[in-house]
Order: sequence, then C-alpha cells, then structure tokens
Amino acid sequence: MESATQTAPVSKASLWTGRIISGLVVLFLVFGGVTGLMRTQDGVKAFAHLGYPEQVGVPIAVVMLVCTLLYAVPQTSFLGALLLTGYLGGATASHVRIGEPFFLPIVFGVLVWAGLFLRVDRLRALIPLRS
Repeated sequence: MESATQTAPVSKASLWTGRIISGLVVLFLVFGGVTGLMRTQDGVKAFAHLGYPEQVGVPIAVVMLVCTLLYAVPQTSFLGALLLTGYLGGATASHVRIGEPFFLPIVFGVLVWAGLFLRVDRLRALIPLRS
C-alpha cells in the first residue's frame, strides 16, 4: 500500500545544514561522554554538584555515547534521536531539581531533531511544516 504523503527530496542546502547541525551535536555529546568515561576531576565535581554519586558517572557516560552513536548512524538516527530526547530530558530535570538554568539540554534536544528533520525526507513527511 502506498503512502498518501508525497515526500520531496531533501535539497543539498538542507541536507548539508542538517549534517552540520547533527555533526556539532554529535561532537559535543561525544566530548561529554568521553570526559565522563575518563572520570576527570571536573566531571566528578559536576556529578557531585548535581547530586549524583560518583560511581554512576561511567554508566551515564556509556548511555550517552551509545545514544549518540545510534544518532550518528543514518540507519538508526531516528532511534538515537528518540533516546537522546529522553537522555536530555533527564539532564533538564537534573538542572531543574537543583535550581540551575536548564535551557542548554533543551536547546540540544531541539538541535538533535532539527538536524534530523533537515536531512531525512521521511521525517519531513511525518511533520509537514508546509501544506
């Protein structure tokens, strides 16, 4: 059965804009995950500041890296975006809980989906912004 929604191919400008946004998000999240795995002094302090025990730093970093890897691979990018949305929601909740500004995880969540939206025509068919 054919879909009633027609998808226009992604333009080169849109494709490259989406790739650049997604690439920057991936670089930032990989950097955060690797520093979490390395258990740097700043990372340990950040976890303590958020109220998390030191021993959960590595598992949380592994989860972030796995979600980021899924997002970076084109075949699993939608699943990765869904999982990163949950991860970043937890980060938002952690900042809200201690009374700190919480806009940064929300901005990254928007960038995750914006990058995916700009480079995947099937997602554009699901979320038509134009009629």
